[in-house]
Amino acid sequence: MRLLLLRPLRKLSFLSSSAGLLMGTVQLFKSTPCPNPLTPSSQRHSFHSHRLVFSPLSPKPMSKTRPLCLRTNGYSYVSHANGAAPAELENAEEKRVDFNQLSRLKLKLEMLGIDYGICMPGQYNHLICPICKGGDSEEKSLSVYISEDWGSAFWCCFRGKCGWQGRTTAVGDNKLSRETSNQIAKVKKRREITVESLGLEPLCEELVAYFSERSISTETLRRNAVMQKTTGVQICIAFPYWRDGQLVSCKYRDIEKKFWQEKDTEKIFYGLDDIKGTNDIIIVEGEIDKLAMEEAGFHNCVSVPDGAPPKVSSKDLPPEEQDTKYQYLWNCKEYLKKASRIILATDGDDPGQALAEELARRLGRERCWRVRWPMKNDNEHFKDANEVLMYLGPDVLKEVIENAELYPIRGLFNFANYFDELDAYYYRTLGYEYGVSTGWKGLNELYNIVPGELTIVTGVPNSGKSEWIDALLCNLSESVGWKFALCSMENKVREHARKLLEKHIKKPFFDKRYGGSAERMSAEEFEQGKQWLNDTFYLIRCEDDSLPSISWVLELAQAAVLRHGVRGLVIDPYNELDHQRPPNQTETEYVSQMLTKVKRFAQHHCCHVWFVAHPRQLHQWVGGPPNLYDISGSAHFINKCDNGIVIHRNRDPGAGDLDQVQVCVRKVRNKVAGTIGDAYLTYDRATGQFKDIGIKKST
Repeated sequence: MRLLLLRPLRKLSFLSSSAGLLMGTVQLFKSTPCPNPLTPSSQRHSFHSHRLVFSPLSPKPMSKTRPLCLRTNGYSYVSHANGAAPAELENAEEKRVDFNQLSRLKLKLEMLGIDYGICMPGQYNHLICPICKGGDSEEKSLSVYISEDWGSAFWCCFRGKCGWQGRTTAVGDNKLSRETSNQIAKVKKRREITVESLGLEPLCEELVAYFSERSISTETLRRNAVMQKTTGVQICIAFPYWRDGQLVSCKYRDIEKKFWQEKDTEKIFYGLDDIKGTNDIIIVEGEIDKLAMEEAGFHNCVSVPDGAPPKVSSKDLPPEEQDTKYQYLWNCKEYLKKASRIILATDGDDPGQALAEELARRLGRERCWRVRWPMKNDNEHFKDANEVLMYLGPDVLKEVIENAELYPIRGLFNFANYFDELDAYYYRTLGYEYGVSTGWKGLNELYNIVPGELTIVTGVPNSGKSEWIDALLCNLSESVGWKFALCSMENKVREHARKLLEKHIKKPFFDKRYGGSAERMSAEEFEQGKQWLNDTFYLIRCEDDSLPSISWVLELAQAAVLRHGVRGLVIDPYNELDHQRPPNQTETEYVSQMLTKVKRFAQHHCCHVWFVAHPRQLHQWVGGPPNLYDISGSAHFINKCDNGIVIHRNRDPGAGDLDQVQVCVRKVRNKVAGTIGDAYLTYDRATGQFKDIGIKKST
């Protein structure tokens, strides 16, 4: 006789017990119909725990009123159309019951999974629906009516998520609702199996030795009743599936790691009886992994019967009755619903992690934990529980389970999730932890550019806001090589290019009066400058007559970040954007939502954003710099931003140099990057440059 399993020749093979190939199993969930009601039976029933046996040949007539004590698993009431419930008669001839007809109808109801054993003909009977099983509350939502002569039956489930309905006759085809006819095709009779009927045998010495090399003891095999099955001259491993000590299904494995299960049996967890009444449950991906967990001291472990999916489904969770792939979860929900901690110890490969996610979606992430398998070498982890047991031993496997971590919930974290980032911040390995220098010594003590922040820039018209931002971008390009996206609606492209080139080359673009005696940039410098412009800046411009929205700008800016590595975005100015808002939304609410979008963009893409906003009309302005609260639209401009800067140019000859520019830093959220105060620069009209002249701090 030839064994269908080979021993591993050496441990370097890392032979896995994972059921990763279980996807080849094709037997899905099948429901169990009721036994023939004509023969009393003590067999288990999947829908009800007790049965009222009805016989058309009762030795005594029954009362016309059905006593309440007989309503064990369903209930009946008299049809208003047909009057009182019919009495049982002493012989079939008097009732005109055609036994062939009765048998045919009952066979059809049995195939449909309808529990006809407690049904009274001529009455409406309320049962548990075989399709939806009554939901979590196991509601008896299926209304079934059987004609008095047992010639026909019709039914309807009144659960909103189900709605299964149809009719059938003793002679003829079933009439099913279109929505659920496909489901009914899957409801077949479940087989009742035993160890003897399957021909299972105790494990031979060769298979015991095979498990021994996988560090699975004889005692563990005996406790789980692992057996073998002989087919011809070949032997395969048999994993019996038990519930309450009764054989429910059986799964087999051959030499090529192919798996199959007994047909028309109920899908349940392997090792189900071991988690009955437990608060902590471990779920693994294969039967041998469940055995490995026992070697580490964990009996409260089960294995899924059908292996792992190739990836996580992108669809919403189906209703319970349609969740075919994971029907074993719903079949075992009574064992799972009281568990407060479920450890998902699935395989470490992609399908195994997909299985963990699918299980967590159904079981509830809030009560799930997950394991991280130890490293096998510098590049890969051990795959599953049995590998860890074989090569690291039961103590390490026990430690892995005891150190299981909370299953991640989207949007809910603890600081441990960010320790790597925090370490990099502390040791300054991220880069730009203190921010990037502006290029002006007098301003660096007050304001530095931190990636991911939002700076609001304001000032009265003609104060040099846009010119100062352009000069800042040129400094950043020269010092750290940043690239920028420019959404500058008030500038023509050619004029904006001229201003940037003058600041970069430090020479006037034209030989005109504003340049004074300064030498104009040469044609060679101009060509080099054009290449610098093209490599450094990306323009966001709306070429049609409509105004761009903030969402449109941020979408293009995202493309610039991902495609070109842009680190800074300029939106200049706010009032040139399209600000249509719902009628029931105030401008303050709109500005708050808009700035939230901008901040999220900055943080998500680690991109600094400069947003220019004009102040409202100042009726009593006396020439001083405006306040951030003077920005037109909303106080949220100062409330939401990380940095707030006012650019102010002196217009009074008696107050000082007319080329003096005051940079008023009015808000700095990140104290690492700066503080509140004023810095003073001079503006070179010929080249558009800003130069240091000193600093004057304020409180």
